[in-house]
Amino acid sequence: MTQSASIDPAEVAKFSALAADWWDPTGKFAPLHKFNPVRLSFIKAEAAAHFGREPKGLRPFERLSLLDIGCGGGLLSEPMARLGFAVTGADVSEKNIGTARSHAGQSELAIDYRVTTAEALAAEGHQFDVVLNMEVVEHVADVTGYLKACAALVKPGGLTFVATMNRTLKSLALAKIGAEYILGWLPRGTHDWNRFLPPLELRTMLEEVGLSLCKTQGISFNPIAWDWSLSSDVDVNYMVVARR
Repeated sequence: MTQSASIDPAEVAKFSALAADWWDPTGKFAPLHKFNPVRLSFIKAEAAAHFGREPKGLRPFERLSLLDIGCGGGLLSEPMARLGFAVTGADVSEKNIGTARSHAGQSELAIDYRVTTAEALAAEGHQFDVVLNMEVVEHVADVTGYLKACAALVKPGGLTFVATMNRTLKSLALAKIGAEYILGWLPRGTHDWNRFLPPLELRTMLEEVGLSLCKTQGISFNPIAWDWSLSSDVDVNYMVVARR
């Protein structure tokens, strides 16, 4: 695989070391397992509305293609495949892709997993109806170059979803210090707060690469209910939908 300017080798090594833990709901990715249903419901609702599909159908997204960039062990790729998308999962970590392929095989799901980058896929001319870019931008070295490649991967009229964290004092306290050093939800060093992106900054970047922002959605954690939900609060976690 050709080295891309957006790849941070330290970030790749960090998540490769955790590859075996992706599908353990009580392991190091436990917070992501709790977070996943909120991401899934949001993606499903927005994609169904955009493409005129019935979200309550068993496979509402038949004949549509989806790329899951930075797919990790496949926590989003697999449910997207079950919803009918023709899914391609891409990750720069061979260990992550190995885990994803193995689990998809056990689940009897046909997912095209590839050890590759957004830049390489764009250079090869690939395009998809939906591109998922979930919790990835805060881990890449060249965000502008990376988003440019991701935008090229979206078909005209298609959608991209980007999830990341806001660079605020609240996110520093909760998502970095609290999650990694006090509560131990995430391994220490998982995130670099300086790489978090404010919504306005992300919107500007997306518009510069030819995408139009459709929606910004906050996500909040309730420590009493120990659960995540969609909210108007974008101070820590948020998602955006953009159209090409």
